Amino acid sequence: MTLLDDLARAVLADLGDGEEPVVLSTRRGVLVVRTGAVVVKAHRAGTDETALRRRLAIAADPLLSEILLPPMEPLRRVRDRWVTVWPAGRPVDPAGSGEVPWADGARLLARLHAVPAEAFTNGAADGPVALAGPPPLAGGPARVARSVARMPSGDPAADQVRSAYAALPAWARGEPGIAPAGPRALTHGDWHLGQLIATPGSGWRLIDIDDLGVGDPVWDLARPAALYAAGVLPPPDWETFLGAYRAGGGCALPADGDPWWRLNVSAQSLAVQMAATCVVMAADDGRPLDENETALVRACERIAAMSKAL
Repeated sequence: MTLLDDLARAVLADLGDGEEPVVLSTRRGVLVVRTGAVVVKAHRAGTDETALRRRLAIAADPLLSEILLPPMEPLRRVRDRWVTVWPAGRPVDPAGSGEVPWADGARLLARLHAVPAEAFTNGAADGPVALAGPPPLAGGPARVARSVARMPSGDPAADQVRSAYAALPAWARGEPGIAPAGPRALTHGDWHLGQLIATPGSGWRLIDIDDLGVGDPVWDLARPAALYAAGVLPPPDWETFLGAYRAGGGCALPADGDPWWRLNVSAQSLAVQMAATCVVMAADDGRPLDENETALVRACERIAAMSKAL
């Protein structure tokens, strides 16, 4: 029996509508399955139960009902996995004919970042799962370190990424060090367009709570900033995203002026993280890097070169 078989027997049989389960993702030890109007996620083995329960409680709180997609069910256990259940919806299709919702995503982030970290210190307001204890820390430097650690040895592109990683400040690598002072807010922790979903009767909502928590919200802007700096994200899309975030009162950046004094280190870190992920995926698939992946590795070359020039 596979994990998918056990999910179908233990979870999907109760919640599904009889449709055949469709596997949406199997990346990095996570299994995501859809059947009808329900999506079931088996989190990777070793996921911290306490942190996941607290993140579920935050996502379920009515305070965030127009920002985060709420879970449908309490946390479940299948085999050695914690399992969460969510409403299905329509994801972003960057290659489709419709407008890519950069502005909507930016506005959602600005609203999320406006929620003070203290709002959940003493427990969720009305959520179905009690938030026992403080909210977890958001993803950030630790994600960068994990991505770099997964790269193969003896790969020239991986060596370029490692050089850029070594050029980052210690705190940005998850090592002891003093990070620049910045706001602390509720942050998504791993934002990109794939973290937006539209459900029937509602607008866009944020999904994927695996890195949700308290941290510096500038990390939620770092991926599009890195893609723009690497030449992958077109300037009009970046300007739309940046303008909508600022217009929404997002606290990660000053309201006007040059944003890069705040964005630079986190954007460089996300360039390293994304390039590392690209190297791993290309190696797993037995193929060369594509054009956008190569652009990210070249961005890492520039990061390392600028560090040596200082």
